Amino acid sequence: MKKVWIYLENGIFLEGKSFGSIGTKVGEIVFNTSMTGYQEIITDPSYAGQFVTFTMPEIGNVGVNEEDMESVSAYAKGIIVRNYQKRFSNFRGKESLDELLKRYDVMGICDIDTRFLTKVLRDSGNQMMIASTEINDKEELKKILESSPRIEEINYIKEVSTKKSYIHNQGIYDARVFSYNPAPPSKAKIVAIDFGVKRNILNNLCEAGLEVEVIPQDFDEKDLIKRYENKEIDGIFLSNGPGDPLILKDIHEKIKKLIEAKIPMFGICLGHQLLSISHGYPTFKLKFGHHGGNHPVRNEKTKKVEITAQNHNYNVPQEISQIAEITHKNLFDNTIEGLKYKNTPIFSVQHHPEASPGPHDSRYIFKEFVDMILEHRNRS
Repeated sequence: MKKVWIYLENGIFLEGKSFGSIGTKVGEIVFNTSMTGYQEIITDPSYAGQFVTFTMPEIGNVGVNEEDMESVSAYAKGIIVRNYQKRFSNFRGKESLDELLKRYDVMGICDIDTRFLTKVLRDSGNQMMIASTEINDKEELKKILESSPRIEEINYIKEVSTKKSYIHNQGIYDARVFSYNPAPPSKAKIVAIDFGVKRNILNNLCEAGLEVEVIPQDFDEKDLIKRYENKEIDGIFLSNGPGDPLILKDIHEKIKKLIEAKIPMFGICLGHQLLSISHGYPTFKLKFGHHGGNHPVRNEKTKKVEITAQNHNYNVPQEISQIAEITHKNLFDNTIEGLKYKNTPIFSVQHHPEASPGPHDSRYIFKEFVDMILEHRNRS
């Protein structure tokens, strides 16, 4: 393993060892508290532009496989771990994590005190950092970091979104038979706008009874409205994705038109944030975000607590309760986790109901989308 040097914008300078891709990379550093699922995290497009610090100390021990890929690539800048295990042992493992990282140009950094690093981020908040296997001079790293664009200035959805439309017709993974369920007969057809969608979200939409057409982020809102009016589609899904939603101004204007057309819509994570902004309520950045598979969320209708998986740095403001019913709340910090907009067939959640940390606490949300579409279609 080569040596690698890390410099954080608060002045912290660390030395570790590298695996995966080598070189010099700049990104935002966050921490993730999940105990399992490192491959799903690394291949989640929402981590584009970020270094993920794992609080789980042993990473790489079960290898990787094709079935656990959440997208066609891995978009994170890098991962930071305490101990990396190149020799994996699992009956589903097909290759090492090191091989996956090299294939998709993701830097791996190990032999770092991730407990210390997590405390730094918890106290100081997420920040930009630079990592290099080529440069060991602190001042030179600082100079490069200061001259690099910040994550909130970069539109990463252009990089992670599909370049052409396609049909997704695969259900959820069945661990009992080690294969994906075929999609059940569809009850309605939707368009999923891909801002960096996770494959398992599409699987759950299909499993709920939807025919899913995935389209790129540079969609034509007029065409979607026309297709809806001609009854070619029954609803729209707004996906998760990376970066600051406030910079996506062209997307805001397009979603406003979809809202005005009263098309049934459902958003997850970035989609949840974009719906808020498009309704006139800008998002704000959390100190260190929510990243992990152990976040308790209370369903405000049933009062049940769901264990959820989360991955976001931004949140919608409390003032949005003027135009939307708050359906879910985060019990860690009381931030909004779900909304149902008044007088429109639109709802959204901030957490990830497809990630199954509970394991199925929030999967009902996909069924609610189907029920809303069918109810709205019957009224029309």
